[in-house]
Amino acid sequence: MAKRPTVYDVAERAGVSIATVSFTFSQPHKVRPATREAVEEAARALGYLPSASARGLARGKTGAIGLFSFAYYAHESGLRPGTQTPFGDEANEDFRMFPLYHDEVQRGVQVECWRRGYVLMVGDAKGTTSQADIAAIAGRVDGLAVFPGTLPDEILVRISKRIPVVELSIPINNNGLHGVSVDNEGGMTALTEHLIEVHGLRDIAFVGPAGFPDKEHRFSGYSRAMEAAGVPVRTVATAPEGQLAEFAAATVAGLASAKRLPQAFVCSTDEEALAYMDALAAAGISVPGQIAVTGFDGLVAGLVNRPALTTVRQPLVELGRTGASILIDQVTQPGTEAVTRQLPVKLMIRESCGCQASRA
Repeated sequence: MAKRPTVYDVAERAGVSIATVSFTFSQPHKVRPATREAVEEAARALGYLPSASARGLARGKTGAIGLFSFAYYAHESGLRPGTQTPFGDEANEDFRMFPLYHDEVQRGVQVECWRRGYVLMVGDAKGTTSQADIAAIAGRVDGLAVFPGTLPDEILVRISKRIPVVELSIPINNNGLHGVSVDNEGGMTALTEHLIEVHGLRDIAFVGPAGFPDKEHRFSGYSRAMEAAGVPVRTVATAPEGQLAEFAAATVAGLASAKRLPQAFVCSTDEEALAYMDALAAAGISVPGQIAVTGFDGLVAGLVNRPALTTVRQPLVELGRTGASILIDQVTQPGTEAVTRQLPVKLMIRESCGCQASRA
């Protein structure tokens, strides 16, 4: 096998120092045009390609961004049993559910990393993630993006002392980390107001898991609209982890038996909304004929479902791109203040609320 050309070979052919060759490829603006052309011509003639990893190490950077995402297992993601992910051990039985919201956000991170010339390393955060697992990612990247609940705050703050950390989909908090979120409260307020003002509904129950800041903000938006209309706030208990389908079915059955079904279920996610629509259909209850159901996220699943799901669409890909952009900007030009962004959302009026609207 022929010997690969080195920086020394290029320097000798171009009649310059190896430092000049290095500057030509890493900081070309610092090299005179004539010299830069000579170095580039020598590199082309020799078939020399500069090493991105070597350049990164020389700058004290890796050229890589890390992302802690969710584990792809049905019992960990909250999907109903029988809805296996493409990465699980059994065949997926409900393709409505993919891609999930974090798949779309992750795609945005990937797109922005590619655009900015960074490699993306992805790790899934299981409940048993060890310090060694975390270090395997955080210790090999220039910055780290994380989804809500994937790593404890104290670990994130500790990591942020060494590299920038950005939180995705998490409303602005006081931990000093960079973050990007969406207008969860405003979006849910607009959705609840639509049910009250357009459809004249008064008995509207909020469905949503506790413990996630974005969903708590959605509940605040729902509560604000209900209180402004002078109607009581009503909630449905949170489903145990991994038991969404069974819990939705049991909740619908119990409320129907007691003749206490609300006029609408306002769900904090599209996944929940689809589970409740399945449960209502199984119980012979028409959506939206007898009860309205709405979601929040804007997944493809809600668009292809019948009836199509009225929801609030998050700009999921843009959320990922914005988070990655904040992170890479902090890697290249570190700042002293936390950078935060809040993106707008869009109310998508479809059929499950009782409207006959576009499915866009």
